Amino acid sequence: MSGGLLVAGTTSDAGKSVLTAGICRWLRRRGVKVAPFKAQNMSNNSAVVVGPDGRGGELGRAQAMQAAACGLAPDLRFNPVLLKPGSDLASQVVLLGEAVDTVTAGNFHALRPRLAATAHAALAELRAEYDVVICEGAGSPAEINLRAGDYVNLGLARQAGLPVIVVGDIDRGGVFASMFGTVALLDAADQALVAGFVVNKFRGDLGLLQPGLDMLRQVTGRPTYGVLPWRLDLWLDAEDSLAYGRVLGRPAAPRGTEWLDVAVVRLPRISNATDVEALATEPGVRVRLTVEPAELAAADLVVLPGSKSTVADLAWLRETGLADAVRRHVALEKPLLGLCGGFQMLGRAIHDPVESRQGTVPGLGLLPVEVTFDARKTVRRSTGTGPGGVEAHGYEIHHGYVSSADPGLPPLLTYADGEEEGARLGPVSGTHWHGVFESDDFRRRFLTEAARQAGRHGFTVAPDTSFAAARERTLDLLGDLVEEHLDTDALWRLVESGPPAGLPFVPPGAPPPDRPEPG
Repeated sequence: MSGGLLVAGTTSDAGKSVLTAGICRWLRRRGVKVAPFKAQNMSNNSAVVVGPDGRGGELGRAQAMQAAACGLAPDLRFNPVLLKPGSDLASQVVLLGEAVDTVTAGNFHALRPRLAATAHAALAELRAEYDVVICEGAGSPAEINLRAGDYVNLGLARQAGLPVIVVGDIDRGGVFASMFGTVALLDAADQALVAGFVVNKFRGDLGLLQPGLDMLRQVTGRPTYGVLPWRLDLWLDAEDSLAYGRVLGRPAAPRGTEWLDVAVVRLPRISNATDVEALATEPGVRVRLTVEPAELAAADLVVLPGSKSTVADLAWLRETGLADAVRRHVALEKPLLGLCGGFQMLGRAIHDPVESRQGTVPGLGLLPVEVTFDARKTVRRSTGTGPGGVEAHGYEIHHGYVSSADPGLPPLLTYADGEEEGARLGPVSGTHWHGVFESDDFRRRFLTEAARQAGRHGFTVAPDTSFAAARERTLDLLGDLVEEHLDTDALWRLVESGPPAGLPFVPPGAPPPDRPEPG
């Protein structure tokens, strides 16, 4: 059996995904055959893997990024259970890449044994094939109301005998309390697996922090393996960078005399919002996610991204006044782009007996197409060309398809076999393809045309930006941070030897499941 480690977090977005990727890149540099793993991910940001049978399947985008850190192609076993929320009460269940069910609070108990068994089997296979598997937890391991059915955090660690490190985001405040509380709410058997901590996103003088780290060790009996500094460069593939109102990344100065401002509508059930990150790698392109109609009015390019609940998010656009703002933007002949669900919203009508089950609803009427939802889900990698014959690659994850369109409507993309995809009409365009802006030539041509339509004649696209190189730089930076700021010798001992013996119990521990509620 291989070595392993579980990276847990005090909260969601504490830094589990990036720390896991950084550890994976560090181990790969050491010549270790390493793989990532997350038993269950709840996210609408997913990537597509094509299996040996030629069929496409989904896994969390974070695990695709971690696979790249390991120098591996994504494998569906890296994220065997993916839950894609369609509402506050229900999520689509993707099991080893295939959508198999819908989970709610009412049926999760019945589904859980199947999901757990699949996750445990996938991890066992990976540990038989790789020297080391670095596992990422989900949310917090101290969700005591969910511990009995847990197979992602301490439930997984106990089943597989994995040591656990807990990462906390100090930028949010309360990191010492959350780290102590995480351990103190676990039962004795779980606590015996928690080896120590990592502090994430620290800004300031480490000397001022050290007394707190010493006291944390005194009250928990566990060390802090290192303190990772705040780095603005770490925004690619990081879901917490997708909050509305925030400019993505660190926009470089324009190559020409003008900037290009891009407003991406932060839909309630946004999916694959990472599509726009490639735009943000371009010098002179400022990309912001927003829910403010006024920011759409000031933008040069507006993007409607993907959605896990297209009809519901379209209704939200109308309720918030954003739909009217989108129409005003187009009336000024400024460019508008729809991606997947956003593309579907642009048409005349959506016929949906599958996702929302609302039948026919009117679209925004900005493209002469109609979209119909099918129970069969399209999941595939795509390749072809864009306008001017430039090479384009992407992937598709959708139930809806264009069921009718006006004759002669130009496509945005053309598949390698000649089939047309998406649509263009004046300043409005759309496609079902995700990830297409990672194709450098396609992105440059699209931005050049968008700048022309927006009247930004002083904007000049950079001829040398490589999205693949930008992602690789991010992964290398993560590896550098692990090597420079963590006690890698101690981490390696954990990976190789498992949880240290004799870790003390921190009271009070988890309450017994049959303890009556106070009051």
